[in-house]
Amino acid sequence: MDYGFVRVGAAVPRTKVADCKYNATEILNIINEAEKENVEILLFPELCLTSCSCGDLYSHSTLLKGAEDALQTLLEATKDNNAVIVVGAPVATQGTLLNCAVVIWRGGIAGVVPQNTIPTNSESSQRRWFSSTKELPTDCKATILGKEFELSEKRIFSTPRYTFAIEFGSELLSPAPQSTTLSLLGAEIILCPASNCETAGGRKYIMDQMLAQSARCCSGYIYSSCGYGESSGDAVFAGNAFIAENGSLLEESKRFSLDCQLIISEIDVEKIRHDRMTNSTFADARKEYAAQSYATTCIEQQATERTGLKRKFTAHPFIPDGEQLKERCDEIFNIQAAGLAKRIEHTHAATCVIGISGGLDSTLALLVTAKAFDLLGKQRDRIIAITMPGFGTTDRTYNNALKLMKSLGVTIKEISIKEACIQHFKDIGHDIDTHDVTYENSQARERTQILMDMANRLNGLVVGTGDLSELALGWATYNGDHMSMYGVNAAVPKTLIQHIVREIALESNEETIRETLLDIVDTPISPELTPADDKGNIKQKTEDLVGPYELHDYFLYHTLRNAYSPAKIYMLATQSFEDKYDDATIKKWLTTFCRRFFAQQFKRSCMPDGPKIGSCGLSPRGEWKMATDTCSTLWTDECNSL
Repeated sequence: MDYGFVRVGAAVPRTKVADCKYNATEILNIINEAEKENVEILLFPELCLTSCSCGDLYSHSTLLKGAEDALQTLLEATKDNNAVIVVGAPVATQGTLLNCAVVIWRGGIAGVVPQNTIPTNSESSQRRWFSSTKELPTDCKATILGKEFELSEKRIFSTPRYTFAIEFGSELLSPAPQSTTLSLLGAEIILCPASNCETAGGRKYIMDQMLAQSARCCSGYIYSSCGYGESSGDAVFAGNAFIAENGSLLEESKRFSLDCQLIISEIDVEKIRHDRMTNSTFADARKEYAAQSYATTCIEQQATERTGLKRKFTAHPFIPDGEQLKERCDEIFNIQAAGLAKRIEHTHAATCVIGISGGLDSTLALLVTAKAFDLLGKQRDRIIAITMPGFGTTDRTYNNALKLMKSLGVTIKEISIKEACIQHFKDIGHDIDTHDVTYENSQARERTQILMDMANRLNGLVVGTGDLSELALGWATYNGDHMSMYGVNAAVPKTLIQHIVREIALESNEETIRETLLDIVDTPISPELTPADDKGNIKQKTEDLVGPYELHDYFLYHTLRNAYSPAKIYMLATQSFEDKYDDATIKKWLTTFCRRFFAQQFKRSCMPDGPKIGSCGLSPRGEWKMATDTCSTLWTDECNSL
């Protein structure tokens, strides 16, 4: 299965000015290289058959004939090539000269798209030689190699698997890019041949524009501009090429390379269709363009057999790379604190009550609460932090909880739940030596009862600690830690919480806080509801029971954000985690995820309020709406068939 991935390429050939035979040979070499890689769409730069530096020679019949001969060479050499190939050439028609993108498939010309917006800047005064389609009759045609072709800048090319359209580099940089219209008319991938010369900061500007446009259009975007071999008399061409998808850069070329370049990646048209279906602003805009006329061309391209992907998917999609990580952590922390501050102010809460276990989630929730009190100008000692030791509490988590609370200057209370739970077990007739779900959940509910009643007594607000990953798996006791008055972590996945706490630790100037937070990050994740081992260490480790959180966060992201099928998620996960988990392990926990995700929806249907922090959330009020009794059969059956 291709899972909706279309393998695409952007090429930058080495050229010689006005030497069409040489240029055709270089282009053909790249085409042959791309064929070995099973590329399905291959884009070359604007005017690549002649080079973009020919100046007044564009009007010479010798150059135009040379371009046609070069095109004929490409057609004859690609009769058995399944790729859609787009090259740039000057085309003369009805006394005018057009800068055109020629679409080649199986040795024939599938279509010709002329440039609509002609740049007039001093480096590339193309208006001196080329006309815009605006200056042509509406039914204008061009004759190329003895065949007539309709000319339309608004042309959608359709294959059995995807649709695409073409806009030129000058149109991308215009106030109203043609790709906006083309995408709303149905194009899923935009191809952009360009001839932009290099300027200081120019590459970044073009890339930013291209990424922004692909995001606005919910589309794939392929960009290729001229490179080495163009005239350097008044400008230098650096060979910029990019492949993007919905605002994300997938691949880019090297600047100032003296060699030919070919970059390859995959564009996920299945994801593009999902994003367009769920993006109401895109759907509304599309209605306004429904009456517009446009040309269509069908290309009966067959699916290409291939194994694996050139494109790499990060194993931790919730966690950005490099310098962005710290910025993201700070941003989320401030969103959480601002949300809680507003809720405190609105409810006129005199205090906040929060249970502190010494684990990751309650640690972040306490840090958020302290930040919210700072924002409101309230003293931190009005925060009531309660540690509630139970049958599974270890010295490590207990001591870390005390150190953290003391360092933050909050009011510390300790209320053991052991005697209350023992009495409760007697009341309901449960054997205390039977460490089952009743044994565990009774402790969680006892802790929640203490927090709720304490909040009532002190006119306070119970701050929830549960995170997005736990909500997805239903790893929370219903009406126990599942419940609070405001859940600050509800939209933050477990893998990201670790990084937020670590970043806060590294930024702290207080050694005790830093050391305590870093030790909490390194502590095994556990609800500590069953007794510790003989050495007093945590025995009940969550990831041993439900699976690694990094896998579940991966499954969750691609389920919520991209609506991928289990088979597609499995395929991607085997690539992303190939050095860490074997295929059987990934299949096991993916099946667990699908089963639990559906079965535990009832807990999410009545979850407390909490701030949205990203594109993935499970709040039933706006993020995720699913019937509580939805069957998981289709998903688990697909998992079992892997």
